[in-house]
Amino acid sequence: MTTGSVQEPRRALLAGATGLVGAELLWLLSASNEYQRVHLVQRRPLALDHPKVTEHLVSFDDLASLAVEERITDAFCALGTTIAKAGSVEQLQKVDRDYVRGFGAVAKKAGAARLSVVSALGADPRSINYYNRTKGEMEALLAELGLPSLRIFRPSLLLGAREERRPKEIVAGLVLRVLSPVMVGPLGRYRGVAAAQVARAMYLTSLDDFSGVRIFESDEIQNY
Repeated sequence: MTTGSVQEPRRALLAGATGLVGAELLWLLSASNEYQRVHLVQRRPLALDHPKVTEHLVSFDDLASLAVEERITDAFCALGTTIAKAGSVEQLQKVDRDYVRGFGAVAKKAGAARLSVVSALGADPRSINYYNRTKGEMEALLAELGLPSLRIFRPSLLLGAREERRPKEIVAGLVLRVLSPVMVGPLGRYRGVAAAQVARAMYLTSLDDFSGVRIFESDEIQNY
């Protein structure tokens, strides 16, 4: 954000730093000369010793109580879970929709001009698929917050090394790697996308100052 000829120091607020995309984002933001400070919203400490990184420990059920001591310019949300980990559709919705919306409200309160969020390919609040419906509802709730700029990233299957094993994703990832060379044209959006590419797209587009809601589909993300 520019005021006259003076560039305001960029300060990031990041949720989901322990996940595939969030961990990559944390690395990019903390290494970037563009960002003065990175504030992490965490349930548990990362035990990360970095001069630019500040951790805020809070229950995600009580996000409204979080107060950041300095103005945030950019917020990044990479929160997400699976039905196996959540245990029920309701718990998945709590994380992927309600917690993300709560983070968006915190970002707005902290003054963020830009919010970048990880959604999913096929997100649609009218979908009969509970996962795509949840992601679509999340996007709609964030749009209702009225942030100056909302950037929504809809990757296909995320590729990367996870701490926990997800057999179905491992199999799907192997299949997509084999099929990727022939998935061109309209099928290109269904190719698996590396978590590092998603993080890079979120980081690089955060440096672009555009307003309103913009959706980055998976095939566009793959260009970063």
